[in-house]
Amino acid sequence: MRTTVEGEATLTKPRIDAPILDQTPTADQLTDYDRLHLITYIRLLDADTDGIPWEEASHSILHIDPKTEPERARRAHRSYLARAQWMTLAVY
Repeated sequence: MRTTVEGEATLTKPRIDAPILDQTPTADQLTDYDRLHLITYIRLLDADTDGIPWEEASHSILHIDPKTEPERARRAHRSYLARAQWMTLAVY
């Protein structure tokens, strides 16, 4: 959440093209990074439900090529999918 000049809270707007880090946050609450990447998380959950191989999901959703960066692609996919799954179970 961001604070405006007037002191009012605003939400971070999700973006489909938000830059991807190798690891997601590990905080036990939603972060601005999580809010920015909500579309990414939803797309990964959908891909997982549809049985899309992690390599394809990593390439098309996270934009990390598993052929050229296999360890990074796998690590990022695991991190983002786990965070997305955690978000579906978290109670606020």
